[in-house]
Amino acid sequence: MVKYKINPGTISGSVAIPPSKSHTLRAIVFGLMASGKTTIYHYLKSPDTSYMIEAVKQFGAKVTVTEECISLEGVGGKLQPAANVIESGNSGQVLRFIGAIAALSDTYTVITGDDSIRSNRPIKPLLEGLEGLGAFAKSTRQNNFAPIIIKGPIRPGKTTLCGSDSQPVSGLLIAASFSKGPIHIQVENPGEKPWIDLTLNWLDKLGLPYSNDGYTHYIIPGNSRIDGFDTIIPGDFSSLAYPLVAAIITNSEVKLCNVDMKDSQGDKKIIETLIEMGAIIEIDEIGRSLTVKKGAKLKGMKIDINDFVDSITILAVVGCYASGTTEIVNGAIARKKESDRIHAITTELRKMGAKIEEKEDGMIITHSDLIGKEVETYHDHRMALSLSVAALGAIGETIINGAECVTKTYATFFEDFQKLGAKIEVIS
Repeated sequence: MVKYKINPGTISGSVAIPPSKSHTLRAIVFGLMASGKTTIYHYLKSPDTSYMIEAVKQFGAKVTVTEECISLEGVGGKLQPAANVIESGNSGQVLRFIGAIAALSDTYTVITGDDSIRSNRPIKPLLEGLEGLGAFAKSTRQNNFAPIIIKGPIRPGKTTLCGSDSQPVSGLLIAASFSKGPIHIQVENPGEKPWIDLTLNWLDKLGLPYSNDGYTHYIIPGNSRIDGFDTIIPGDFSSLAYPLVAAIITNSEVKLCNVDMKDSQGDKKIIETLIEMGAIIEIDEIGRSLTVKKGAKLKGMKIDINDFVDSITILAVVGCYASGTTEIVNGAIARKKESDRIHAITTELRKMGAKIEEKEDGMIITHSDLIGKEVETYHDHRMALSLSVAALGAIGETIINGAECVTKTYATFFEDFQKLGAKIEVIS
């Protein structure tokens, strides 16, 4: 277990945010289904990326990875039988996307993952969606968690699934595009809509037809074929949140580069939210950068987090530094991520002296003077990142236990912050 010691202080300079995990993983899946060569530049180097690469290789893709790019020779929609159990690691996207793609094959595919995947990341919506289309789709322990076993092929027709978590819906949209006929998908309780938009953006980009009626009804004609493609992965707005908030709460001026405000990622809504709370952020769309200016006076507000739910832990931190009360609502799905993020961030910020009340779908935070303590990450990268930022504005020293999990989305986080002048050191 890696421990970091963090002391409060200001930061300054510039940093480039890492590439998007969500774009990287979708690009790999579409590269698998394409005919010919796909090249993915500026990809995210992450354990999730490695698991997705190994998964598509099992279906027959030939993959070469260098520092600069991922090159894939796709299978043109003709999946080979998986030679072994597919390991999704800690990745919900690998589990859900590969689970859906596996239903295009007429052979059995088994997919598993780590403890979080096997105990906290529900798979029932995807299984029900696939079974509605005639696939064999079961949880091996019959508890609606991985391991799962899938056998297709899915057939033309209509199916229904719960959409409170966007990943099963996205997986089904991708798989349906390559099915043998039209598929009608009905989604109950659609949530995380910007992440559905990200998937639909990929369908648009690759010329894959669909209709979308209010995120509750989709018609996918199927029978699609795509050629290999070249793509450059944009910066990740989920990762941008951490240096952005760090600069604001420490009253620092920092420039963040590799920021494409025209990209479809839902988590860019955090910028709008922080500005509404009082942050001073200059946006340079042409230069693809943001600059955080000094002098912000944050005010608490009510935040509907569903469109950018991955920001729930860092916005809980913001609530501690904002005047008045911040209420975060409509984030119940955050309990089903790498950890129960609502409970986890509430527990750890309370250790630091936060006045925070846990609710079923969020939390209520009152302005608090945080004090450095020894805190836990729950093996969740967003917990590690958020608590590290909280520590920069706290009084005294903070110890972050289990900080190695940041490699999932932001492997250079601690090095980047040290370059910005943050007082961070590894102690084990």
